[in-house]
Order: sequence, then structure tokens, then C-alpha cells
Amino acid sequence: MLLEMVHISRICFRKYGNFLDNLRLYVRGGSGGMGLPRLGGQGGNGGDVWVVAGKSLTLKRVSDKHPRKRFAAGTGSNSSVRALKGEKGQDVEIRAPVGITITTDDGKKLGDLNIDGDRVLVAKGGSGGSFYSRFEPSKGQVRHIRLDLKLIADVGLVGFPNAGKSSLLTAMSSATPQIASYAFTTLKPELGKLMYRDHKQISVADLPGLIEGAHLNKGMGHKFLKHVERTKQLLFVVDVCGFQLATKTPFRSAFEAIQLLTKELELYKEELLSKPALLVVNKMDLPDAEDKLAELKEQLEKPHEFSSLLPEDMIPKDQLTFRHVIPVSAATGFGIDHLKTRIRESLDEDAETANRAIHAEKLRALEHYSRW
Repeated sequence: MLLEMVHISRICFRKYGNFLDNLRLYVRGGSGGMGLPRLGGQGGNGGDVWVVAGKSLTLKRVSDKHPRKRFAAGTGSNSSVRALKGEKGQDVEIRAPVGITITTDDGKKLGDLNIDGDRVLVAKGGSGGSFYSRFEPSKGQVRHIRLDLKLIADVGLVGFPNAGKSSLLTAMSSATPQIASYAFTTLKPELGKLMYRDHKQISVADLPGLIEGAHLNKGMGHKFLKHVERTKQLLFVVDVCGFQLATKTPFRSAFEAIQLLTKELELYKEELLSKPALLVVNKMDLPDAEDKLAELKEQLEKPHEFSSLLPEDMIPKDQLTFRHVIPVSAATGFGIDHLKTRIRESLDEDAETANRAIHAEKLRALEHYSRW
């Protein structure tokens, strides 16, 4: 039954050639309308500026549609003999994609757009003139805001350059990401979507390769790490034979790579390590791969006994426990079907746990109200 469910009938893949992951906008709330002193009339409030989440949108589309990147709400109507209460100025809605964090230029968080229809107020209109302001209106808020996209995907591929993440996506799908023998082949995020026979969809984000020091914003640094934040689960990908980024950098074994990846996530944001994680040990077609896999499994079972292989400042405070360790060869296809099965099982397990928690919460609420 499960094997039938995990059979993938079709896999979609989208490469973001002109990918935009952040956008800076000027927003201005409308000024309030003048009050009418002799009759005590109140001017209308200025319009507000909102950012609203919508489906099938990208920051690139927002940027192309609004090249000036300036949004100003309408001015409130003045109070008059015919209308003592002035009308509010027209609001402005900026349509943006789901998965956006909105901040001011100085880093203050204004809100998140997590689901379709979410709204965040980014510039409030000024108050209309009234008795309390000597009938003088106030101006609306003026600020620059930043829309920061953190890819929302079920699974995020995490690995150092040349671990074989792009090759893995190719093996799992009909995708053709850029693949080469040099380290940095994935320079922009790529999203793949797995479609199952029961219409279940699993999205996979192939993210730019991490390097040591990413938490300090080296390499793709923070651009990579912020995308990891909004994936439900992590799929670590390591080369079973280890890797060396450049001739002047030290060689890292598969175990050391896992420790360093864990440390980079920990230093950027420790909460990332609470995400469920699976480990893919790639390139099992290479000579001595089976022996190296056995060695890696032994090291993962007793990580503290082998942590001395790394400098003290590179050892993570807590060791990750992987739900599954899956050996594969993206080159030959070995283990790929098993990997797809494990990804589906892991996500389904979390969904079931979340549903149980929601159900339990509803029962508690019913019990609470029944006492009254």
C-alpha cells in the first residue's frame, strides 16, 4: 500500500532564473482631512497601506509591476457643511507572495504572510482634524519596508558544495539543475515538487551550497540560512567519501561535514536544530563507499567519541538525531526510491502528530466550557 502511495507519477521542477528574495519599498499613509472648527466637523482619516498575501505571486512580479516601488494611500476628505464627518482616504493594498517577512529598514518586524489572505499594516494613515487637534489633521506614516522571502517548502536540502544535491534532485525527478565538478553550482534557490498518486505534493528546496562560516554571512551565508528557516524538515546531504572545498582548505570526512553543517545552523539560529532531519549519504557508487558508510554509522552512534576530530569551536553543543540515514547514489539511482519513501513517511508522521495535538486541544477546550 505504502509503496503504491510513494510512487511518483509526475514531478514538477521550477528553476528561478531571475530569483528575487528581497524587495525594498517606500510606503506612505495618507494624510488626514481638515476639520471644520465652526461646526465641530471632523476630517476623514488618511488611508492605510497594507501588504496582503496572494497565491501565484513572486517578488519578481511585484517588482516588475511596480518599478517605482512607491505606494501612497489616499488623503482623508475635509469636513464640510454637507458632510461634517469626512470620508477616510483610500487604502492601498500591495499584493505579495505567501512566505514573506516584513520589516522596517532598521530591522523592526512588522509581521509575516504565512497563508493566502494574511494582511500586515505597514503604513497607517494620519488622523483627521478634530476638536482634540484644533481641527488640524496629522500626516500618515512614512517609511521604507523590506519584503524578505523565506522559501516555504516541505523539505530543504542542506549540504556543503559538491555534496551532490543537484544530482540528487535530478535522480529524484526530471529536473535538470546545473551540475559540474566544481563546488558552487547552485547559486540560486531551486524548487521542486513531488506529485504522488494520491495527489499528495511534497515540495523540495535545493538551496545554495553552504560553506564554513556561513553564520558570519560568508559565501551565500545568510541568504542560504534564512531559506532553511521555513522548511518543515531538513534533508542533510553528504558525500560518503568526504570533500575538500579548495586546495587551501582542509579535507572533511562525511562525519566532519555533518558536524560542521550542524554547527553552522546552530550558530545562525539554534531553533533550526529542532526541525526533523534525515541524512542522505550520497555517492555510494564510489570505491570503498560501503566501508566508509559503516564507519560513518559508527561515528553517528557515538558522536562524542569522535568529536575530537574537529577543533573545539567547530563542535556543536547538541548532536542531531536523524530519523533515517539513507545511503544513495544519485549517479546510478541506487536508494532513490527508498529515499522518496522515507521523505513521505517522515512528513506524514509529523502531520499526524500535529493533527493529534489539535484534536487534543479542542477536547480540552470543550471540557473547559462544559464546566461552565
